[in-house]
Amino acid sequence: MMRDQLDLHEAALKQAAVSRKMEAAAAMPIVVLDKMPVDADVSENTSDDTSNIMPLSGEVFGMLINLSGRRRFTSQRLVLYAVLASQPQVAATAREALKLFRDAHLSLMTRGNGLPGVFCPELESAYFGMTQGDRKIRHFIDLAGRTLNAVEDGLHSAPALLDELVQFTTPLLAVLNEITAIYEEQSKKHARLMRKRLHSVMTNIETIAREAKMVAFNARIVAARAGEKGKEFAVVAGVLSDITTEIDELVRVALEDAAV
Repeated sequence: MMRDQLDLHEAALKQAAVSRKMEAAAAMPIVVLDKMPVDADVSENTSDDTSNIMPLSGEVFGMLINLSGRRRFTSQRLVLYAVLASQPQVAATAREALKLFRDAHLSLMTRGNGLPGVFCPELESAYFGMTQGDRKIRHFIDLAGRTLNAVEDGLHSAPALLDELVQFTTPLLAVLNEITAIYEEQSKKHARLMRKRLHSVMTNIETIAREAKMVAFNARIVAARAGEKGKEFAVVAGVLSDITTEIDELVRVALEDAAV
């Protein structure tokens, strides 16, 4: 009997403590939340060189750099094989190198199969502007084909064509190096752009979570003022507050990763 009375007394004390907390919450003023501004430094600062970049994945850039590098080293192999093309087995290898070079150039210039083609002003300038990269590369492809034909057929024009091909290799290599450097630089710019966009999204989520936390706080006040009828609503408000706390932690981790 004594034990039952003690339990009832303890339960009464707990209920009184809960009631005091609800009364205190009910007495608190509801917070009026102004709309929080999005980080202007992230969302509006587009003055750097990433503002007009078409988004491309790291995988696509890997393919572009690989193709540009393939085009560069096959040009050197092709000239070497052309010099030795009087030997039948070498001539076949030279033809294969020429095909690799031609296919790589076509893939880089054509939009399709997951590749963007000529996707930025820097490449447009390198291919079609003062550098005339596309014209020089196509001339090399044509010259290499004519040289291989002449060597294989034993024509008198073969030595002159071969000499022209060798002489053209050095300026062509400079053009190919310049274009490959553009692909590499664009890859770096895209990486910076993706980090900036991730930071912008995470900042906006952080702002929304902060607002939701204040809504949950106000909901608890309203629930406390409602007394018994507001208990279930208070539970929901508590869950919402816990969720926003988890979101805060996820945003923190994401922003740290974006800064790497």
